[in-house]
This record gives sequence, structure tokens and C-alpha cells, in this order.
Amino acid sequence: MITGATAGIGEATAKLLAENGYRLILTGRRKERLDRLQAALQMEYQAEVWTLVFDVRNLRQVENAIDSLPEDWKEIDILINNAGLAAGLSSVQEGEIGDWEQMIDTNLKGLLYVTRKISPQMAERHSGHIINISSIAGKETYPMGNVYCATKHAVQSLTKGMRLDMLKHGIKVSSVAPGAVNTEFSTVRFKGDSQRAEKVYEGFVPLLARDIAETILFVITRPPHVNIDDVLVMPAAQASSRDFDRKLS
Repeated sequence: MITGATAGIGEATAKLLAENGYRLILTGRRKERLDRLQAALQMEYQAEVWTLVFDVRNLRQVENAIDSLPEDWKEIDILINNAGLAAGLSSVQEGEIGDWEQMIDTNLKGLLYVTRKISPQMAERHSGHIINISSIAGKETYPMGNVYCATKHAVQSLTKGMRLDMLKHGIKVSSVAPGAVNTEFSTVRFKGDSQRAEKVYEGFVPLLARDIAETILFVITRPPHVNIDDVLVMPAAQASSRDFDRKLS
């Protein structure tokens, strides 16, 4: 099950896992995109795909959607908590409360809602794997990234907490933290301002969503005795959240 599968890392991961023979439950808020992705994966890879349309910020929607799964889809072996976003880029004293709530509700509470719904069945079966998509922003804090960085630091801490709590139940828990990835991330952060978003990636080669999808595939295909607790993936041209080797012409 992949949350936030309608674009970026979620969509790329869905494509790569379909290519590798996985049955997929794909979730997101945008039904049209989910439908298109489902049709494409079924046509290209003959993949078995089920879609669920819900907003991870809404606990009732989360519960109702997962409860609606047919019996032969209810046993979820791998959960990829990918749904997340950044909204705005401003100092705390100038921040928009709505942006803060959107990030906290999506990146933190949404991840918890989905995990709380799915993890008990994993504990009961004594097997399963949860992968939380974090960020370089969960490792360090950068100017005007205050609340976004706080949510991703929380994801890192939650991942460690889940690993401790679920250890005795045989559940693997991992964090995958990307650096700069050229997806819709910056366009969403800047509320549709594509020119401003493009400047984020000027002068260097950023990661692609496929790069993170390949990392996720590596994490979930380790032998039973191996758990990748935490992996940070950066472009070769990025050394920290603020340090880039930009070669502008």
C-alpha cells in the first residue's frame, strides 16, 4: 500500500513495484490520477492494482477506505507512508497558520492515522514492513523551513519509536530520507508558482522520483534478517540542505 501515489515519489514507486510483480493498493485524493495510473499499470505490467480515494488528514476517511478493501486485499504486507508536502517558505513570525496545519495534518497525523489502522494486522501476523518517507529536512533545519522541518524531524522520531514498539512483533520499520528531488514538491510548496519552483533545481542535477523508488525497492527486498533502519539519499551535487554545487551558465 502506497499513500500519496498520484504523483512524484509515490507514483514512481508504484510503477517500479508493478514492474517487479507486486500487488498494489494505491491511495490519494485525486481519483482521476489514480484511475489513470491504475489503467497504465494494468496495461503495461498486467499488475493487480486496487485504488482508494481518501485524504490522509481525515481519520474517518482513512478508516472507511481501508475497511472497504475486499477480503483478499486486506492483508497488507508493506505500507509505504509517502503522502506528504511542504506548504510555504517563511519565517515563523510571518508563517501562515493554514500552511502549518496542512503540513502537520498531512506529514504527521496522516502518517499516524494510516499506520494505526494497518499496523495491528501486521502485529497479529507477526510480519510486515513499514517505510516512512522522510527528508533531509528531518535531519537538519534550514531557514524558513521551520514547521516543515519540524514535521519531518517528527517522522524520523516516529520511525524510531515504531521500530522499538514493533520489534517484538517481527515488523520491520524503515525511513527513507531524500534530498532534493525534482517532483511537484516545490510547485506545491510555492502554491503553483512553477517559475519559482524551477529555480530550486537550477544549476545542478537533482534526484528523480525513480531514484527514491529504487531505494525503496532495495529496502523492501532485503532478506528477512536485514532491516534498513534509515537511509539518506542525496544528489551528488548536494551535501546538506543548503549546500549545493551549482554550475550556472
